[in-house]
Amino acid sequence: MVKIGIIGAGRIGKVHLKSLSYFVHDAQVTAVADPFMNEDTEKLVKSYGVKNVYTDYRKIIEDPDIDAVFICSSTDTHASISVEAINAGKHVFCEKPIDHTTEKIADVQAALDKHPVKFQVGFNRRFDHNFAAIRAAVDEGKIGQPHIVKITSRDPEPPRPEYIAVSGGMFLDMTIHDFDMASFLVNSDIEEVYVESAVLVDPAIGEQGDVDTAIITMKMSDGALVVIDNSRKAAYGYDQRAEVFGSKGTVMTTNDKLSSAVVADKNGITGEKPLYFFLERYMESFSTEEQAFVKAIEDNTDTPVSIHEGLMAVKAGLAAKLSVKEHRPVKISEIK
Repeated sequence: MVKIGIIGAGRIGKVHLKSLSYFVHDAQVTAVADPFMNEDTEKLVKSYGVKNVYTDYRKIIEDPDIDAVFICSSTDTHASISVEAINAGKHVFCEKPIDHTTEKIADVQAALDKHPVKFQVGFNRRFDHNFAAIRAAVDEGKIGQPHIVKITSRDPEPPRPEYIAVSGGMFLDMTIHDFDMASFLVNSDIEEVYVESAVLVDPAIGEQGDVDTAIITMKMSDGALVVIDNSRKAAYGYDQRAEVFGSKGTVMTTNDKLSSAVVADKNGITGEKPLYFFLERYMESFSTEEQAFVKAIEDNTDTPVSIHEGLMAVKAGLAAKLSVKEHRPVKISEIK
């Protein structure tokens, strides 16, 4: 039984608490820490059978009975807490991104070089049943050599403008999943990024120095070309689709819905809208990625999403920001 401490009891911390408690049978959450822990959150945490609730995360890192930590705190703390946990000999599951800078990610790598614990980045979409099916078709050679990858990723509602100031902007808080997905679907690193972007959803986002709509084209190291389209607001719900076109065929996915029922009558043909947001759409993927992390600990094998994947997605996000600023294609090798 892998004993786990969760650092951060906000939205994503609660997702992992619920999923680990209900669906990962070889793990037990024994402690949760959050500097803003209040009575309601503490009550919720303890309802899952968690014995220890703290405001100081260091109590989790110092606990010799805890094998692994889930870092679900604010992004600006991910790297530093990862280093502390690694130095303490804890296995680490770190929510994305590891950091907004490559320098701090390098600090995490240096700690891992000294302490070979397990480290996994929380790119849960790799474990989604739809996208995993695309990757399986690619691996099995069903579509031949990948030529074109298309990824559509549109949120149902934009974030609050003040969130932009701490999130790193759209490319590091939203598109980062799509950068990782492009690499995952064709098992190849990104080589070059070019962005056309605009502020079409909320002028307040533009006032924060960010964009809310983008078309991103990329070149992959295996030669494939990628197109990502992003929007902060899709009126019909959470739009998450992908396609890989290759020399022998194509494989694509549609949106998950509450049902596939379609009503046809004199007024037209109608069906369900996509599931509303990531909690509805991707909940199963969280438990699948957690199971993979726990299994890597138990079997002493590599985690499926390493620090390399975490670093490459951040580099792509930084390249995208530079592409917007300088209006040119940016090679990943330019991001030091």
